Amino acid sequence: MRKLIMWNVISLDGCFEGEKAWDLAFHDRVWCKELEDFSNEQFKSADMLVFGEKTYRGMADYWSKAEGETADYMNKLQKAVCSSTLKAADWNNTIIVRDAVAELPRLKQGGDGNLFVFGSGILSASLMKANLFDDYRLCIAPVFLVKGRCLFNKDLPYQKLVLIKTQPLQTGGVILMYAPASKQDGEP
Repeated sequence: MRKLIMWNVISLDGCFEGEKAWDLAFHDRVWCKELEDFSNEQFKSADMLVFGEKTYRGMADYWSKAEGETADYMNKLQKAVCSSTLKAADWNNTIIVRDAVAELPRLKQGGDGNLFVFGSGILSASLMKANLFDDYRLCIAPVFLVKGRCLFNKDLPYQKLVLIKTQPLQTGGVILMYAPASKQDGEP
């Protein structure tokens, strides 16, 4: 079965976005050849990208107009937008998932590659509460945003994680890969 994987760049104080929507300038603190290579390796293992509605709109707006190898890959890769209200998904190769918690386990059953969730704070919280993530992959940027949107909110349930891998970057950032302890012990 393929994995459902969270991938986010976050600040040291846990923000995945600055004070305003799409304020991702802090990503520049960690972007380097190492992170680019890591990102490309993840892409190669992906079968589908999964987004919440807000992230989907931003990604679709950017990538559908972008050019180059990464843009070509993003535009051809299968995508799922999780939304109970979206009427249509116009970005190439996108399906609408009305109930992520109910439908993503079924989507994990098909295909050969992994499903990656980028950004999508509201969706990620729902998936964490339902214990659906198989891996958490975070790149920690060495910066405190202080005013930003935190990825891990106070209403999340306690969850024990197991460290799978660390990778320091020349920029001072660190890639951390965790798996839920329950999934390592063979629990659902």
